Amino acid sequence: MEWILGADNVILDWIQTNLRTGWLDFIMPGITALGDIGIVWILATVLLLCFKKTRRIGVAAAIALLFSLLVTNLIVKPIFDRIRPFEANGFTGLLVEPPTDPSFPSGHTSASFAAATAMVLYSRKIGIPALVLAVLIAFSRMYLYVHYPSDVAVGMLIGLLAGGAGWLLEMQIFRFMKEHDRKKVEK
Repeated sequence: MEWILGADNVILDWIQTNLRTGWLDFIMPGITALGDIGIVWILATVLLLCFKKTRRIGVAAAIALLFSLLVTNLIVKPIFDRIRPFEANGFTGLLVEPPTDPSFPSGHTSASFAAATAMVLYSRKIGIPALVLAVLIAFSRMYLYVHYPSDVAVGMLIGLLAGGAGWLLEMQIFRFMKEHDRKKVEK
């Protein structure tokens, strides 16, 4: 595990040394704020649920977000209870309020990829911009020095799996409801 932490710190230091600029310092806190408590994804999901044409995407995204929350925040974070990089490395250049929950895995990244994956599996038109935003939110967590790259990588993996699970479960629900309606009509 030490080699992972070493690689994490090399990447974080490289980002701080080579990518840190005034305009990104201005933009990245706003991008990361979109992922705070999954707000942008919750709002997008609610919006998708409001229209019949996109309701199935919204259901899949809602399921994916729920899976992401359960796995990331209620199971994995408490088990690993990893200290955040700014605390471990004495980093004093934070541009956001310091998070107080454990670092591993990234909840922002998990929720972002969960919703975006569910969306892209239904609609590239909706899903590709969602994936771009998910990548930006994930990168912002490292740029802002509040997550290690391995936190983000595992958050992304959990999100991808949750998004796929949300899509599959929604397909099963839709199939069940369609079959139920068909049997009802036959009676």
